[in-house]
Amino acid sequence: MSETAVILITLSIALLSGLLLSRVMKKLQLPAVTAYLIAGVLIGPYLLGSLGFGFNADSNAPEKYSILCDLALGFIAFAIGNEFRVSQLKKIGKQATVIGILQAVVTTVVTDAVLIALSFILPDGMLPIPAAIILGAVATATAPAATLMVVRQYKAKGPVTDILLPVVALDDAVGLVVFAISFGVADAINTGTVDAVSMIVNPLIEVIVSLVLGAAMGFLFNLCERLFHSRSKRMAVSVTFVMLTVAISSLKFDNLPGGIHIHFSSLLACMMLGTIFCNICDFSEELMARADRWTAPLLILFFVISGAELKLDVFLNWVFVVIGVVYIIARSFGKMFGATVSAKLMKADDNVVKYLGITLLPQAGVALGMASQALLFGGEVGTLVQSITLFAVLIYELVGPFLTKVALTKAGDIQSEGKVSAREEARIQIEEKKHKSHSEKRHFRLR
Repeated sequence: MSETAVILITLSIALLSGLLLSRVMKKLQLPAVTAYLIAGVLIGPYLLGSLGFGFNADSNAPEKYSILCDLALGFIAFAIGNEFRVSQLKKIGKQATVIGILQAVVTTVVTDAVLIALSFILPDGMLPIPAAIILGAVATATAPAATLMVVRQYKAKGPVTDILLPVVALDDAVGLVVFAISFGVADAINTGTVDAVSMIVNPLIEVIVSLVLGAAMGFLFNLCERLFHSRSKRMAVSVTFVMLTVAISSLKFDNLPGGIHIHFSSLLACMMLGTIFCNICDFSEELMARADRWTAPLLILFFVISGAELKLDVFLNWVFVVIGVVYIIARSFGKMFGATVSAKLMKADDNVVKYLGITLLPQAGVALGMASQALLFGGEVGTLVQSITLFAVLIYELVGPFLTKVALTKAGDIQSEGKVSAREEARIQIEEKKHKSHSEKRHFRLR
């Protein structure tokens, strides 16, 4: 069988398995994103994939489809940029900024403190202090994809949702800086030297150049969009600029003078692309809504592939399980405590104080990206950080979306009343058209 056929069949299996399992999860009142992740595990290398029905560990490994995942994350970040409209920021901008920064810092401090204490309890070498410090930084990251999918699926709207998406977006910027500083501190402990460039300068450069790139692409996007008038072509322009921004973000400039390197964050760049565009284009809401519909199959594939990438063999090592459980508990407490305290400090809505922390628990792509960078640390530290992160992501991605749904429901942002399926909505529209046509014919005859 040709490679093209294998790829298309695998993607078809991924889409179909995700869609079918979402029907089962709907009966259990679980979010669709959970179904997609479980579908990925089922057709992944450890189960059906090993039998040839999905992703395997060799020539058809899930990592082979990373370009789809990169593109999906770009569209997710682009959609989150829509939450940074000036009119909206005037209401919650200060609150979102303070909460986004404080909850991330509190999470890092709490996770660091708990894991460093655990390193003294476990036998020597099982949890090195540098690994504990890096894991504390990884804990800041929240998965924007899972959160956004839950919000979209249930059409969540309210004070918690309004502040949730900007906070999740800020997590990426704060997490990048905190991770780089923590990585530098861990390296200093390991080597006995302090490198200010890698600890402070490089992460700040990454944030700044990513935002500048996104802003420049946003202005260019707006200029190009004005050249076209049909809906299909304008939507195609939207897709083009997200793809182009993701592509440019993959560029890296290393070995510059003074130890400086320039890397981009595609999440930050695409988020800024969406932010600039939605604030300067009069028709941005319509275009973003169309782009969302176009990317629906892509996002399903993203979550199914993410589920297939989860490493189930981390459960075989009891050390990873113990450290992973402690990490999950510490991070969860840090997120909820940090969000609650910062929300109270900013005198946010009572529901924001109560439920925001729970909605920040999902963790995936950004955390895995940090963990892959931790491998550069070398030795047991990098391997340990990656294994614990994989363990946590597996748990958070399966449980986090459900908890997000519960929290938003309790906050009143998800309303079940009056919800009509797309099929039923289409049937109603057809009946209304028939009734209208019948009325018009009758009126014509009477005349």
